[in-house]
Amino acid sequence: MSTTQLIKRLFTVKEYHHMIKAGILTKDDKVELIRGEIVQMAAVGRRHTSHVKRLTELFYIRLLSRVTIGVQDPVELDDRSEPEPDISLLRRRDDFYESGHPQSEDILLIVEVADATAETDRNIKIPLYAEDNIVEVWLVDINEQCVVVYREPSPSGYQNIQRFQRGQTLSILAFPDIEIAVDNVLG
Repeated sequence: MSTTQLIKRLFTVKEYHHMIKAGILTKDDKVELIRGEIVQMAAVGRRHTSHVKRLTELFYIRLLSRVTIGVQDPVELDDRSEPEPDISLLRRRDDFYESGHPQSEDILLIVEVADATAETDRNIKIPLYAEDNIVEVWLVDINEQCVVVYREPSPSGYQNIQRFQRGQTLSILAFPDIEIAVDNVLG
């Protein structure tokens, strides 16, 4: 039995933006561009939303004057990927990124909050972040009640992966002076 392969039409970030400008894609579509494919984002439930809000407030209180905080905002990783992580901590810029979405070198930390999306985040998005040299990613796994910290990106994935449980503390690589209790992350 022979198998037929479909030829996919992959898009660039520029083409993706043209589709948004033309109204082909709207804010209601809830999509992101991953490796040239327009991917439907998972529906966000109350648990997920509350964790994103909790983390946003935590980062706001601790890092207000040191970073710009992106909440479910696009980051332009390369010519074919513009994901929308749950939270991104960005280098401060006077224009607050009005001149263009943050790029890899602007990103200090990406946080993905996962309940139903844990497998997708772990197998699709986190390897993408490593390939594009994002220095640090946190996967807040609501179901497993842990925070998995990914550091030392390489083309083959993150070389340093640590799992933090309740009762432990962690810090952001860019801000080692700020300790964060995992209990505060998980609520």
